[in-house]
Amino acid sequence: MSAEHPHFDVVVVGGGINGTGIAMDAAGRGLNVLLCEMNDLASATSSNSSKLIHGGLRYLEHYEFRLVQKALAERESLLRNSPHIMHPMRFRLPHRSHLRPAWMIRTGLFLYDHLAKREILPGSRSIRFDGSGPLKPEMTRGFEYSDGWVDDARLVVLTAKKAEQAGATIMTRTKCVNAKRGTHEWQVTLQNTRTNHEQTVTAKAIVNASGPWVSSLFGEALSMKAPKMIRMVKGSHIVVPRLNQEEEAYILQNEDERIVFVIPYEDNFSLIGTTDVEYEGDPSKAKISPEETSYLLGVVNDHFKRQLQPTDVIWSYSGVRPLMDGEEENAQKASRDYTFEVSAEKGQAPLISVFGGKITTYRKLAEAATDRLCNFFENAGKRWTKTAALPGGDFDNQANLISSLKREYPWLPSPIARRYARTYGTLSRTILKDCSCIEDLGQHFLGTLYEREIDYLVQNEWAITSDDILWRRTKQGLYAEARDVEAVDAFLATK
Repeated sequence: MSAEHPHFDVVVVGGGINGTGIAMDAAGRGLNVLLCEMNDLASATSSNSSKLIHGGLRYLEHYEFRLVQKALAERESLLRNSPHIMHPMRFRLPHRSHLRPAWMIRTGLFLYDHLAKREILPGSRSIRFDGSGPLKPEMTRGFEYSDGWVDDARLVVLTAKKAEQAGATIMTRTKCVNAKRGTHEWQVTLQNTRTNHEQTVTAKAIVNASGPWVSSLFGEALSMKAPKMIRMVKGSHIVVPRLNQEEEAYILQNEDERIVFVIPYEDNFSLIGTTDVEYEGDPSKAKISPEETSYLLGVVNDHFKRQLQPTDVIWSYSGVRPLMDGEEENAQKASRDYTFEVSAEKGQAPLISVFGGKITTYRKLAEAATDRLCNFFENAGKRWTKTAALPGGDFDNQANLISSLKREYPWLPSPIARRYARTYGTLSRTILKDCSCIEDLGQHFLGTLYEREIDYLVQNEWAITSDDILWRRTKQGLYAEARDVEAVDAFLATK
């Protein structure tokens, strides 16, 4: 390796869930990996999902049985590997007979229960609503089934951390601005998006895992025609004060055949989504429209006693899903499956591009992509990620971990112990090391956010801005006022 042009086996472009998943898998098989991300990790699609590890019950209506089976099988592997940032969740589906007959729902749930082996998640059942809950009294029958919850942005960060532990180099705020293809290697120009400083590295292979930018990267950096185009679909969510105090989430049917989730979120809130809107333009600038807000509020108001207004919306976010572009007439029917394009003509350095995908199947996608990569590296190791715990995930369940933290740090307030357990798992002890009282956590910023945690995130998790910390790492932005954000920014400026 020369000082001027460091050499890697693989350069992965894109720091979302697919890119970090591939970097982790490839590094764990012994490849020398560099991952570059032009913004923060999980700054686009991968932090703007519905936060679910699910098979996709509604995909059964579009006959995507293979995708659903694959996702269902992955749920339990992921839940075992990441008990801090994932947990099982029960979903209640109120029955509205004029939309879907009961036999159709029962058939779908039967398939959902049996398409893949279940050990952690209980099966579905019919339920009755007695009018005492949050639903309108005309909702009397329904169904209940299981899926999983995930903190999507933390999944990406911890996957990148696992990749780093396996030897990968992770470079955020670093854009691939040019890649020249040679006979045996790529010459890749990387630009620091904060300083505009450029550097050149070489690599035997490139993985284009840039999500909504996967097709445009070909023309902008690779000087090639994209082998296929992706279909960009905007999905928007809103956050409102907690609608139901139970732990269950709701899945609501609408007249347009779409469904909307109402999910318990960060203790005090409900997360409502999602929409499916065709999108053109810069994926990083996607925002919810007034029409989308009205749509989501309308579906919830059709089902819940408590009637929401636009003023109840505390926060909203939108993400652009890069779906495979088929001939479907509307966005909700576009496939959530994935495919690869491998360009490795004789005498040319290989390029693998990832199209499509969903967060639940990210590990399988990464495994399959790394299998393709390993065809070009004869000494690469074997598959290993199915049982690999993510950093901080080496414990049995959150309740036991919270109890342990409370015993070890009896001064630690319960809200902090709970949030640390579900954010960092056993890595909470790294943040709390040598602390013997609340004052040892340093300056208090807001909610449960203290100086010690910010220092940890800057030093260990590539956090640079207040957005990185308040939204993608901690969700404390839900409680932040303008002066709180300014205080965090001022503190970061001293780093």
